[in-house]
Amino acid sequence: MEKLEDYILSHIDAEPEWLKKIDRDAHVKLLQTNMISGHLQGRFLKMLTQMIRPKRVLEIGTFVGYSALCFAEGLEENAEVHTIEIDDELEDYIRNNFAQSEHGQKITLHIGDALQLIPGFEDESFELAFIDADKESYWDYLETMLPKIRKGGFILVDNTLWYGKVVEEVASNDWATKGILDFNQRLANDDRVEKVILPIRDGITVIRKK
Repeated sequence: MEKLEDYILSHIDAEPEWLKKIDRDAHVKLLQTNMISGHLQGRFLKMLTQMIRPKRVLEIGTFVGYSALCFAEGLEENAEVHTIEIDDELEDYIRNNFAQSEHGQKITLHIGDALQLIPGFEDESFELAFIDADKESYWDYLETMLPKIRKGGFILVDNTLWYGKVVEEVASNDWATKGILDFNQRLANDDRVEKVILPIRDGITVIRKK
């Protein structure tokens, strides 16, 4: 699989230097850097943004700002990304990363609990959204976000294959995997949306609001 991944990365668009730097710095300074989207997923997010051409993007789970910058990179002029991060200790770090890119000016960072902040946004004001935060709350995030997405709009949900644990026996205290399994099952039975799981990186579910 590693050879296949190397082959893929050598045959797609290069990762921009400023994103490489953000990724390298995070690996030196932070823990849980597996949460960074990375080269392949980042190029996918940018291209999907260019295909959908949203005016507004909503993201839950900023972390270091890598994915937010990929969305911003794919946006047309006068479009914007609103990204929500619950960890206030990351705020200065995130803002510094945004400042490293010309696309950072398209991003508005919100610090706080997404479940409290999202109801304050105008209904059906986003055409594209991304969920990449605590797995136990995935369904709550989707329910809170869905009224804010325009009809025909898209929601991307990260980590829905969760290191392959979705097809393994789950430990009784593995709340993250249980959260993903619950989300995937509920979504499969939800006729408000169309959905498909793509085996990109750790699994990305693409949801379209009917």
